[in-house]
Amino acid sequence: MKLVVLGAAESGVGAAILAQQKGYEVFVSDMGQIKPKYKEMLDAHHLEWEEGQHTAERILDADECVKSPGIPDNAPMVKALREKNVPILGEIEFAGRYLEGQTICITGSNGKTTTTSLIYYILEKAGFNVGLGGNIGKSLALQVAEGEVRDWYVLELSSFQLDTMYKFRADISVLLNITPDHLDRYDFCMQNYVDSKMRIIQNQRATDCFIYWRDDEYAQAEFKKREIAGSHVRPMPFTDEPNPESYGYNRKGVLSIDVPEGFSMRLEDGIQLHIPVNELSIPGKHNVRNCLAAAMAAITAGVEAETVRQCLKDFPGVEHRLERVCDVNGVHYVNDSKATNVDACYVAMDAQITPVILIVGGTDKGNDYSTLYDLVKSKCRGIVYLGADNQKLHESFDALAEENGILIADTHSMEDCVKACSMMAKPGDTVLLSPCCASFDLFQNMGHRGRMFKDLVRQMND
Repeated sequence: MKLVVLGAAESGVGAAILAQQKGYEVFVSDMGQIKPKYKEMLDAHHLEWEEGQHTAERILDADECVKSPGIPDNAPMVKALREKNVPILGEIEFAGRYLEGQTICITGSNGKTTTTSLIYYILEKAGFNVGLGGNIGKSLALQVAEGEVRDWYVLELSSFQLDTMYKFRADISVLLNITPDHLDRYDFCMQNYVDSKMRIIQNQRATDCFIYWRDDEYAQAEFKKREIAGSHVRPMPFTDEPNPESYGYNRKGVLSIDVPEGFSMRLEDGIQLHIPVNELSIPGKHNVRNCLAAAMAAITAGVEAETVRQCLKDFPGVEHRLERVCDVNGVHYVNDSKATNVDACYVAMDAQITPVILIVGGTDKGNDYSTLYDLVKSKCRGIVYLGADNQKLHESFDALAEENGILIADTHSMEDCVKACSMMAKPGDTVLLSPCCASFDLFQNMGHRGRMFKDLVRQMND
């Protein structure tokens, strides 16, 4: 069997190594430049690869293709493969063929990384034999290839990864929310994006669990549609509002999960978990939801309530997600580079209690910034644009800023951005990098953007 891998980063290289181990004839192709560490991995396994091009003759001769989630379906080589009826799948689907152990799979427009990391943290603290993968951490395929057999795998799954998953099944699935994101990849059709997110429950059985936020605009109705169509997965809705019909909620400032008998796949007794919201280690109403989802998933997997409670108190948080950098001259600097859509920026802004200098910009994904206007008017002292092309930001915010006395700065590098913020901010203010956009216009990825922001801010304290 011949297998071609398109894209030679974490997921692609992991899939290539696993495929070789399983007896495939493997060829790896990347239109861009492959990072040195991945070239070294490919060479160490004597895998054939190319960069800066796609050799059609080699690629179209494949029996199967593993595609990087970052490559869109309308890419010429992807279209050519489909025309030849070559099956195209993702790394998670491919790794799933050889996966032992059970899975907790998390998706959502916002909060995926925080919730995934928190679930992994809880299971690890509980002594579970657990691995972390998907859109975070080490390639799942590489973990399988290297014999890292786990009882549980906690997987963060983006919509792009779900799009190339067909037979893979989650034992516990978690859907945090569905808000507009990546619409440029879904023909600017929200229903297409919603359908992608709902693939998280495909193939689940009646003994499996589906944990979802019942107050989401789409999740409840979309699940009902699929339930009517024959989905038999066990629903476990949660809410952050008092609601006895859901398993988790925020009751009088207390994160509460009242688990009736039979809630868990493994535990017979009912469970109660109650923790004051102000004792949670991660702030903000959105993080109450993330904690509820993580706690329900962990309890469902068999973790004791007391362990969950303690982990919710001491979880250290996630890099690039409302990450406190430092204070400079009395100004608080916060790195929220993972906020690559409007809704993520909204919850970050909503969590702030001081005047804000907001940094926005990057590669626009069809964003509607109007949902931020009330928060901008009530919280912002200034807005700093950071992007190669800030025209849409000017059109979206300039008039609002002028009407409300909000300062505006236009920058095209992180250095100029941080300088502009330091000039605008007053002691007690918060400079919040929460860009609403992808990072690829000026940076390698959102992590590169966040690290550069942190480095420049910390240099001001030197």
